[in-house]
Amino acid sequence: MKLALIGRIAGVLALTIGLAACVDMTEEINITSETTAKATMTMIMASDIYAMMKSADTANAKPEDKFCGKDGETLTENSDGSATCVAVSEGTFADLKFDEGDSKPAFTVVSPGVVRASFPTKDMAGSLATDDKSDPQTAAMMKQMFEGHFVTIRISGKSIGDTNMTVNADKTAAEIKIPFLDLINGTAKLPDELYAVVSTN
Repeated sequence: MKLALIGRIAGVLALTIGLAACVDMTEEINITSETTAKATMTMIMASDIYAMMKSADTANAKPEDKFCGKDGETLTENSDGSATCVAVSEGTFADLKFDEGDSKPAFTVVSPGVVRASFPTKDMAGSLATDDKSDPQTAAMMKQMFEGHFVTIRISGKSIGDTNMTVNADKTAAEIKIPFLDLINGTAKLPDELYAVVSTN
């Protein structure tokens, strides 16, 4: 699932398995040094949707169109019938693999041992009201599919300084949980960027 595509889900009549799969998604950037980081994308597909995906004829689908079908993605089938897909990319900031268009993170060294990581938000929101007025059935399906589920963005490291997200108790991570429906409806109130300043020492 691409963050840049979240806002375009509404109004797309032919929902692909890849889009439907992303019921809950977490993207974490762990800053490991002034020049390196580990990016982990975790996607969880609910049991009912995963069962539908498994029973569908996907023999002719390209690997990249399947849930957890790309290189580097690891699929785990959970005991409750749900499925978890984890993709990890690690290395220098330039070497990290993101398929997020304009929503990929940016990194700036602000002082020795201190890195500012940020996600632009302009491509994260869409407008169900604008894009899908003529199709209330699709709007209802979207609401049922994504209600109560979230996109979580997390920046972590040895310690968090300045941030516009919520810092955890031990100050090693800052995150925000954004309801999927707010993104789809275009009602998510987000700053121009989500950021955290991380100390690597």
